[in-house]
Amino acid sequence: MTKYPQIILKPGKEGPVLRFHPWIFSGAIEKTIGKPAEGDIVECFSSAGAYLATGHCMPGSLAVKLFTFKRQEIDKAYWDSKIREVWQVRKSIGLSDNLCTNAYRLVHNEGDSMPGLIVDVYGSLAVLQAHSSGMHDIRQTLAEAIVSVSEGKITAVYDKSAETIRKMTGRVVNDGFLVGDIGECEVLENGHHFHVNAVTGQKTGFFLDQRENRELLANYAKGKTVLNMFGYTGGFSVYAAKAGATIVHTVDSSAPAIAIAEKNMKLNGFDAPDYACIVADARKYIETMEFGQYDLIVLDPPAYAKNVASRNQALKGYRTINAMALAKIKSGGILFTFSCSQVVDRQMFTSAVTAAAVDAGRQVRIIQHLSQPHDHPVNIFHQEGEYLKGLVLLVD
Repeated sequence: MTKYPQIILKPGKEGPVLRFHPWIFSGAIEKTIGKPAEGDIVECFSSAGAYLATGHCMPGSLAVKLFTFKRQEIDKAYWDSKIREVWQVRKSIGLSDNLCTNAYRLVHNEGDSMPGLIVDVYGSLAVLQAHSSGMHDIRQTLAEAIVSVSEGKITAVYDKSAETIRKMTGRVVNDGFLVGDIGECEVLENGHHFHVNAVTGQKTGFFLDQRENRELLANYAKGKTVLNMFGYTGGFSVYAAKAGATIVHTVDSSAPAIAIAEKNMKLNGFDAPDYACIVADARKYIETMEFGQYDLIVLDPPAYAKNVASRNQALKGYRTINAMALAKIKSGGILFTFSCSQVVDRQMFTSAVTAAAVDAGRQVRIIQHLSQPHDHPVNIFHQEGEYLKGLVLLVD
């Protein structure tokens, strides 16, 4: 077996690793044997010399992202087996062979024991996004494994890691195709059609984590006037219109996103003033709304908090925007409200929305608690991975 550099933990610091938590912080490290560079594979040991886990060396306070707790050779065969495993899981939950949905997440970092790696599938295109140098360094191996296991379904893999690697490590890398070459594509989600452009779109091109929540919204939308706030490319809007909403307005501050939202509405047969897509700031738009203008409102803002230091400010933001929407929604209306900030847990978010209801002076009931779908699994030992929180509220 290849001898990897070794990380030796301080006495008493092995507990989280023994409980299979996939992160080691720099403060827990006693010493390093060897000279691992950023992205290198390292083995981690207790102060007594017992092997604990293997992972990728990281810069900063989060020093190691662990991907296995079994001592073994980490070679091409290892990564091939990991990709084969996630493919079989998606197949077993009815996604890789689904005739109505061909867009889904294939790899969800810690949730699939591959921290630092996201892979989303859009028809025959897979989009890889590395959040660590270790995963970025093996991107070609991963791309070839994805194509190999896909039973001919995936023919191209695009690496979209430049922004995340720059933010995480400061390194400058370029995006580009690792296998094949596909431009803008059209995908199906629960029978609805969407344009996806992995090269120019946010994240990997589309927000797959709201798939089941979009389908749920359709149950409430028939005959309703709907506002999709922070609507991005119009996912919730398409579902609402298809379900029989009489008016659907999509609002986002990004003109390019709204242009795609318009394309998606037209692609699904909705091209009329009642399905307007509007470039506007969320708060300013809500301020100008009339009371009762909308029966159903979706609030799906971008992450307000990227780290713990910004959490309190984020909670104030969630409270403010929800109070504004609650104050304007029609009596008997439904509010779908979300947070995708990982550092804001479910209780914090619910408390912020409760405070918003007090601010708005409205009677509010929680109908449902929402989360991310089953292709975004949560490692039970890393529950921070449950980043998407949502509430369906009935507003009297």
